Amino acid sequence: MGRMRMGVLDIGSNTGHLLVVDAFRGGPPVAAHSYKEPLRLAEHLDADNAVTEEGISRLVKYVIEARAEAEDKGCTTILAFATSAVRDAVNADDVIARVTESSGVDLQVLAGEDEARLTFLAVRRWFGWSAGRLGVFDIGGGSLEIGAGSDESPDVAQSMALGAGRLTREWLDAGRSQAELRLHVRATIADEAGAVLRGGSFDRAVATSKTFRSLARICGAAPSSEGRFVRRVLHKRDLSPLVEQLRTLPADGVLHLPGVSPDRAHQIQAGAIVAEATMDLFDLTELEICPWALREGVLLEHLDGL
Repeated sequence: MGRMRMGVLDIGSNTGHLLVVDAFRGGPPVAAHSYKEPLRLAEHLDADNAVTEEGISRLVKYVIEARAEAEDKGCTTILAFATSAVRDAVNADDVIARVTESSGVDLQVLAGEDEARLTFLAVRRWFGWSAGRLGVFDIGGGSLEIGAGSDESPDVAQSMALGAGRLTREWLDAGRSQAELRLHVRATIADEAGAVLRGGSFDRAVATSKTFRSLARICGAAPSSEGRFVRRVLHKRDLSPLVEQLRTLPADGVLHLPGVSPDRAHQIQAGAIVAEATMDLFDLTELEICPWALREGVLLEHLDGL
């Protein structure tokens, strides 16, 4: 296999993200181009938890554009997948059929455990074997994924309905208190934590995803302009005061925090509550931020299979 240019298309609960990468055996995939659109799919759900007609048309339009973009950049293959917003929708099959019919793109719905497993694979490849037993945490728009283990595949891969967007919508926007949300998050994680902890403590605890990257940046980690190889760490001692600060900070104040994008600002409070609960319940003083996550995991697994 020589060099190949491929597109990885990630349909998340918040954002559609096409990543164009140059991939080849024996080296890391290198990002060549990125095309993002805030689809906010999770906000386009009706009372029965079906994606609305407007949500479907926005998605179809974006996938058609993303396919054209990938082809313009010379991609012959597009690996397309959808996560919790589509996975949890009652009309998921219809949504997928409409996308395939209109765009010709074969959109796969990933199960939550697969999401955790593939994110874990990406983190393992990034840090290598010297990282020992890894604990990997990823807060998405719809779900929280946790993977733990000493191999390429995790011994434990879990997905919980604790995404930053979902909790903002169902708890904070619905007028419930931060204290109620905090208890809900901690009870949910505590129920699942035993299975992860039974395997022993982590040699390295790692976080991926936009929410964790933003939190680390607010707490003083290097900006993305300094490149992927700078070590970025989220410290518990910095996160706890931030959770308290976000409780009373008005929306425009949140926007002025470093590393917070306008389309994610309203979710950062819920994200911080989940991040703090995770660090508390797994007894972690710090989480190292990994630039690779689910998109790279999907790509790496595909390359392994060729």
